[in-house]
Amino acid sequence: MAFEQKIKELLDKRGEARLGGGQKGIDKQHEQGKLTARERIALLLDEGSFEEFDMFVTHRCTNFDMQKKSYLGDGVVTGYGTINGRMVYVFAQDFTVLGGSLSETMALKICKVMDQAMKVGAPVIGLNDSGGARIQEGINALAGYAEIFERNILASGVVPQISAIFGPCAGGSVYSPALTDFIFMSKENSYMFLTGPKVVKTVTGEDVTVDKLGGAMVHASKSGVAHFVGETEESTIQTIRELVGYIPSNNFEEAPMVATADPIDRLEDHLNTIIPENPNEAYDVKDVILSIVDDGQFLEVHENWAKNLVVGFAHMGGMSVGIVANQPKAMAGVLDCNSSRKGARFVRFCDAFNIPLVTLVDVPGFLPGTGQEYNGVINHGAKFLYAYGEATVPKVTVTLRKSYGGAHIVMSCKQLRSDINYAWPTAQIAVMGASGATEVLHGRALKEISDPEEKAKFIAEKEKEYNDLFANPYNAAKYGYIDDVIEPRNTRFRVIRALQALQTKKDSLPMKKHCNLPL
Repeated sequence: MAFEQKIKELLDKRGEARLGGGQKGIDKQHEQGKLTARERIALLLDEGSFEEFDMFVTHRCTNFDMQKKSYLGDGVVTGYGTINGRMVYVFAQDFTVLGGSLSETMALKICKVMDQAMKVGAPVIGLNDSGGARIQEGINALAGYAEIFERNILASGVVPQISAIFGPCAGGSVYSPALTDFIFMSKENSYMFLTGPKVVKTVTGEDVTVDKLGGAMVHASKSGVAHFVGETEESTIQTIRELVGYIPSNNFEEAPMVATADPIDRLEDHLNTIIPENPNEAYDVKDVILSIVDDGQFLEVHENWAKNLVVGFAHMGGMSVGIVANQPKAMAGVLDCNSSRKGARFVRFCDAFNIPLVTLVDVPGFLPGTGQEYNGVINHGAKFLYAYGEATVPKVTVTLRKSYGGAHIVMSCKQLRSDINYAWPTAQIAVMGASGATEVLHGRALKEISDPEEKAKFIAEKEKEYNDLFANPYNAAKYGYIDDVIEPRNTRFRVIRALQALQTKKDSLPMKKHCNLPL
């Protein structure tokens, strides 16, 4: 009988822990259109795979009568499970318990999960829904945040770290997501900021809503803090599952192979005519990407930010690859501060986790102007350059059209240890375009020509002369900077064959404590 009572006590406690802050709190969460922590975990992980840690942990605070507000689990659900059969560790903050506020013991629970993930080499996924530090715990709550941040830092580049924001994430709590590899936000109810609207009003006099200060689309399109935005929590969680399918579990593993019936020698005839006759006319580089990847599947990262550069994951011949491509449809595909940051961050993630890089180049240069220079485009461009030069994963580059000046160098050129560099016959690889080059090379002669018709004729002749020299890939191929000029419709086959050949690539960096890239 005593044994049965103990079993009943255990089951009762489990039931209590699963209720979090109670049914009233769960109902309120649902009324706001939000899922509970446990509902989110159930959607994220394979059915029946979740193993929970620390269900019976409670906080230790007695300040402000906090001993009367104690809940099993203390506001976070932690443990491990699988996504499509692959192990991941997860923590989900429970807003029904004291607004999901972080206590010392909540931090310890999260740190335990992160430590375990590092030991076994598995990704960490954090589902954030918290009002911030638990004020009643004072310095202990702040110390808890710092413990989490330190683990984020130590885990960086060792295991993938993914954060999802499904409610408030304010003050110091924003730094843990910011230290992770990818941030997901839901359009419904999620926001992030360091200081809230009231503080902003007090300090700056600026009136701003929560959504306009730190809503999902603000961070997806303006700040670049959020990598993915979902319409709902459910769709956001589904995208997390999709992302995990492209990345390895840790930095010692290769990216997962996926079976595909898509033949590697599939020809895409429309690519032979996708580049417009007019070199200043735009086209959508995503049409090229979707044509060459397996089954037309491409998971774009930072879709709404810095649209002049497209980055994301795909499979090619079953191999996971990271794709970086200039987008002529947006700002003519120029590089600027934001696109350089976007590209550098993505390239470094792929390099850290052994994901080969495929770069599609159509870049006229860097965006000019005081706005860019004052915002440090030199440093931001150098980040992108550094990322490619440092990367030791297989790197395959295809120049589609323009590749001018410093931007040519930045976009994974041969001298940055790109392994195989192809070009389409439409490629133009030069220091600058024909118009600008003519002005520089023949400026004095142009000043001496007063007749407009004669000047126009002279310019046309000199631009043709320059184009004949450089508006093709053969000058670069002559020096071996381009390994081959390929027919566009064969791009998929040639890139996959290159990636297959590079699977055993070994490259190294000089011994150092760590780099000092231009931050």
